[in-house]
Amino acid sequence: MSDPILKRVAIRKYTDEKVRQDEIEQLLQAFQAAPCGMHETDVMQVTVVEDEQLLGKIEQLTDNACYGAPLLFVINVKKDSHFGERDASVAAENIMVEAANLNLGSVYLMMAASTLNTAPDLQAELGITSEFSTAVIVAVGHAAETPSEDRTNRYRVIRK
Repeated sequence: MSDPILKRVAIRKYTDEKVRQDEIEQLLQAFQAAPCGMHETDVMQVTVVEDEQLLGKIEQLTDNACYGAPLLFVINVKKDSHFGERDASVAAENIMVEAANLNLGSVYLMMAASTLNTAPDLQAELGITSEFSTAVIVAVGHAAETPSEDRTNRYRVIRK
């Protein structure tokens, strides 16, 4: 399958291989290309986490909910934003589709994001100020598994 939208699946097991810097830049371009509600570009930001110590702290806090991925995109939104969480979800999807295009695995993590919001000291260490909260984390890395579920009829489709 060559279409990255169709190729993208949730990966929950990663190799130790690091994601190359040029690939991270492509993933960041995908993040930057995400639409935003009412052109409010100041309501969302991303923290890219590659540092092993910070990855370890996040894994410990979230009870290994990031599956040992070597790269995390921690997407944060202003707490008073009307569109921030929606924007964050669209940006996360852009990152995941681009990851599939680069033959990388990824997974969308909401519970890990919620847990990170309970740790203001760690958020500060990640550069997340108190006016922002973490909406979603996207874990990215080289897949150590190959899920093979049939996704052709997952959801009900109503045509009128």
